Amino acid sequence: MSDKNKAKWYVAHTYSGYENKVMDDILKTVENRGMEDVIQEVRVPMEEVIEIKDNKKKVSERKVFPSYVMIKMIMNDDSWYVVRNCRGVTGFVGPGFKPVALTQEEVESMGLEHTVIKFDYNVGDNIRVKYGALEGFLGVITEINLDKKKVKATVSMFGRDTDVELEFNQIESIA
Repeated sequence: MSDKNKAKWYVAHTYSGYENKVMDDILKTVENRGMEDVIQEVRVPMEEVIEIKDNKKKVSERKVFPSYVMIKMIMNDDSWYVVRNCRGVTGFVGPGFKPVALTQEEVESMGLEHTVIKFDYNVGDNIRVKYGALEGFLGVITEINLDKKKVKATVSMFGRDTDVELEFNQIESIA
Protein backbone atom coordinates (compact mmCIF):
# COMPACT_ATOMS: atom_id res chain seq x y z
CA MET A 1 0.00 0.00 0.00
CA SER A 2 1.54 3.30 -1.01
CA ASP A 3 1.88 6.09 1.53
CA LYS A 4 -0.68 8.13 -0.42
CA ASN A 5 -3.34 5.44 0.12
CA LYS A 6 -2.59 5.01 3.82
CA ALA A 7 -5.03 6.54 6.31
CA LYS A 8 -3.54 9.17 8.62
CA TRP A 9 -4.92 11.18 11.50
CA TYR A 10 -6.00 14.75 10.78
CA VAL A 11 -7.49 17.36 13.09
CA ALA A 12 -10.57 19.42 12.19
CA HIS A 13 -11.33 22.63 14.09
CA THR A 14 -14.97 23.11 15.10
CA TYR A 15 -17.12 25.69 16.77
CA SER A 16 -17.04 25.28 20.53
CA GLY A 17 -19.61 22.73 21.68
CA TYR A 18 -20.10 21.29 18.17
CA GLU A 19 -17.53 18.48 18.47
CA ASN A 20 -19.99 15.60 18.97
CA LYS A 21 -22.44 16.95 16.36
CA VAL A 22 -19.61 17.25 13.82
CA MET A 23 -18.46 13.70 14.64
CA ASP A 24 -22.01 12.34 14.21
CA ASP A 25 -22.56 14.27 10.95
CA ILE A 26 -19.27 13.03 9.44
CA LEU A 27 -20.05 9.43 10.43
CA LYS A 28 -23.56 9.71 8.92
CA THR A 29 -22.20 11.15 5.66
CA VAL A 30 -19.51 8.44 5.49
CA GLU A 31 -22.18 5.76 5.93
CA ASN A 32 -24.56 7.33 3.38
CA ARG A 33 -21.82 7.68 0.74
CA GLY A 34 -20.15 4.33 1.47
CA MET A 35 -16.82 5.98 2.31
CA GLU A 36 -15.88 3.73 5.24
CA ASP A 37 -12.63 2.75 3.51
CA VAL A 38 -11.60 6.41 3.10
CA ILE A 39 -12.77 8.00 6.36
CA GLN A 40 -12.07 5.20 8.82
CA GLU A 41 -12.43 6.72 12.27
CA VAL A 42 -13.76 9.91 13.86
CA ARG A 43 -13.12 10.73 17.52
CA VAL A 44 -13.64 13.39 20.13
CA PRO A 45 -11.09 12.34 22.81
CA MET A 46 -12.62 12.40 26.30
CA GLU A 47 -11.19 12.00 29.79
CA GLU A 48 -12.77 11.20 33.14
CA VAL A 49 -12.68 13.97 35.70
CA ILE A 50 -13.36 13.42 39.39
CA GLU A 51 -14.79 16.41 41.23
CA ILE A 52 -15.29 16.53 44.97
CA LYS A 53 -17.98 18.96 46.09
CA ASP A 54 -19.58 18.98 49.56
CA ASN A 55 -17.65 15.75 50.34
CA LYS A 56 -19.35 13.98 47.41
CA LYS A 57 -17.37 12.45 44.58
CA LYS A 58 -18.75 13.16 41.11
CA VAL A 59 -17.27 11.55 38.01
CA SER A 60 -17.83 13.33 34.73
CA GLU A 61 -16.27 13.38 31.29
CA ARG A 62 -14.73 16.33 29.51
CA LYS A 63 -13.20 16.86 26.12
CA VAL A 64 -9.40 16.53 26.07
CA PHE A 65 -9.15 18.92 23.08
CA PRO A 66 -12.16 21.25 23.08
CA SER A 67 -13.13 22.52 19.60
CA TYR A 68 -11.24 19.73 17.81
CA VAL A 69 -12.28 16.45 16.16
CA MET A 70 -9.71 13.77 15.24
CA ILE A 71 -10.28 12.01 11.92
CA LYS A 72 -8.38 9.00 10.55
CA MET A 73 -8.71 9.14 6.78
CA ILE A 74 -7.06 8.89 3.41
CA MET A 75 -6.77 12.50 2.30
CA ASN A 76 -8.28 13.07 -1.13
CA ASP A 77 -10.69 15.59 -2.67
CA ASP A 78 -13.79 13.66 -1.55
CA SER A 79 -12.71 13.12 2.07
CA TRP A 80 -11.51 16.74 2.33
CA TYR A 81 -14.86 17.94 0.97
CA VAL A 82 -16.94 15.80 3.36
CA VAL A 83 -15.11 17.04 6.46
CA ARG A 84 -14.57 20.65 5.36
CA ASN A 85 -18.23 21.14 4.41
CA CYS A 86 -19.68 19.57 7.55
CA ARG A 87 -21.73 22.13 9.51
CA GLY A 88 -19.71 23.32 12.51
CA VAL A 89 -16.26 22.68 10.97
CA THR A 90 -14.18 25.83 10.55
CA GLY A 91 -11.27 24.08 8.84
CA PHE A 92 -8.42 21.63 9.18
CA VAL A 93 -5.40 22.22 11.37
CA GLY A 94 -2.49 23.12 9.12
CA PRO A 95 -1.04 26.09 7.26
CA GLY A 96 -3.44 27.73 4.80
CA PHE A 97 -5.83 25.30 3.14
CA LYS A 98 -3.56 22.27 3.26
CA PRO A 99 -4.35 19.86 6.12
CA VAL A 100 -1.31 18.39 7.86
CA ALA A 101 -1.40 14.83 9.17
CA LEU A 102 -0.37 14.19 12.77
CA THR A 103 3.02 12.52 13.27
CA GLN A 104 3.14 9.03 14.79
CA GLU A 105 4.55 10.56 18.02
CA GLU A 106 1.62 13.01 18.20
CA VAL A 107 -0.89 10.22 17.54
CA GLU A 108 0.59 8.11 20.36
CA SER A 109 0.92 10.99 22.83
CA MET A 110 -2.74 11.91 22.22
CA GLY A 111 -3.73 8.32 22.93
CA LEU A 112 -5.32 7.80 19.49
CA GLU A 113 -3.19 4.72 18.73
CA HIS A 114 -0.52 2.71 20.46
CA THR A 115 2.42 1.02 18.81
CA VAL A 116 3.31 -2.32 20.35
CA ILE A 117 7.01 -2.48 21.10
CA LYS A 118 8.71 -5.81 21.59
CA PHE A 119 10.75 -5.39 24.74
CA ASP A 120 12.90 -8.31 25.88
CA TYR A 121 14.73 -6.72 28.82
CA ASN A 122 14.41 -7.39 32.54
CA VAL A 123 15.52 -5.58 35.68
CA GLY A 124 19.16 -6.55 36.28
CA ASP A 125 20.06 -6.91 32.58
CA ASN A 126 23.35 -5.42 31.41
CA ILE A 127 22.93 -2.82 28.65
CA ARG A 128 24.96 -0.46 26.44
CA VAL A 129 23.71 3.00 25.45
CA LYS A 130 23.49 3.11 21.63
CA TYR A 131 23.20 6.88 21.15
CA GLY A 132 22.72 10.17 22.96
CA ALA A 133 24.92 11.95 25.49
CA LEU A 134 25.77 8.64 27.18
CA GLU A 135 26.59 6.73 23.98
CA GLY A 136 28.93 3.81 24.65
CA PHE A 137 28.39 3.74 28.41
CA LEU A 138 27.48 0.44 30.08
CA GLY A 139 24.82 0.02 32.72
CA VAL A 140 22.36 -2.21 34.54
CA ILE A 141 18.56 -1.83 34.28
CA THR A 142 17.02 -0.96 37.66
CA GLU A 143 13.45 -0.13 36.59
CA ILE A 144 11.24 -0.52 33.49
CA ASN A 145 8.34 1.81 32.63
CA LEU A 146 6.37 0.25 29.73
CA ASP A 147 3.88 3.15 29.55
CA LYS A 148 6.56 5.78 28.99
CA LYS A 149 8.77 3.38 26.99
CA LYS A 150 11.72 4.16 29.26
CA VAL A 151 14.09 2.35 31.57
CA LYS A 152 16.02 3.55 34.57
CA ALA A 153 19.53 2.23 34.70
CA THR A 154 22.64 2.60 36.81
CA VAL A 155 25.46 3.64 34.51
CA SER A 156 29.10 3.70 35.54
CA MET A 157 30.44 7.16 34.61
CA PHE A 158 34.00 8.13 35.46
CA GLY A 159 34.19 5.53 38.20
CA ARG A 160 30.86 6.48 39.83
CA ASP A 161 27.46 4.84 39.53
CA THR A 162 24.85 7.30 38.23
CA ASP A 163 21.10 6.70 37.83
CA VAL A 164 19.82 7.69 34.38
CA GLU A 165 16.58 7.41 32.42
CA LEU A 166 16.82 6.08 28.87
CA GLU A 167 14.32 5.39 26.10
CA PHE A 168 13.84 1.80 24.92
CA ASN A 169 15.41 2.50 21.54
CA GLN A 170 18.55 3.98 23.16
CA ILE A 171 19.72 0.70 24.67
CA GLU A 172 21.02 -2.66 23.52
CA SER A 173 21.67 -5.82 25.43
CA ILE A 174 25.22 -6.97 26.13
CA ALA A 175 25.88 -10.62 26.81
